[in-house]
Amino acid sequence: MKAILMGAIVAMAAAGTPALAWQGQKVACYDKVWVPATYHTKKYLEYPAKMQWEHSNGQMVEMHYPAVYIEKKSLAKEGHYVLRKAACR
Repeated sequence: MKAILMGAIVAMAAAGTPALAWQGQKVACYDKVWVPATYHTKKYLEYPAKMQWEHSNGQMVEMHYPAVYIEKKSLAKEGHYVLRKAACR
């Protein structure tokens, strides 16, 4: 009985040794980071800038109106995840 028990203990120790002996090391750590989409934008002139005379409180006033632009966006690159190197925790 003792021989069987001793043989079982030796077999378990031999089977468990490789798992206990192997200890990996962290080489590098990475975080998953979201990169938002990028767009190309273009401005198109809708109305040019102008100077205009107007009546205000019985006076003639020269008014400046800035240019008006329409902005159009088009998708350049969709949003995606990237792995960035980070400190290991």
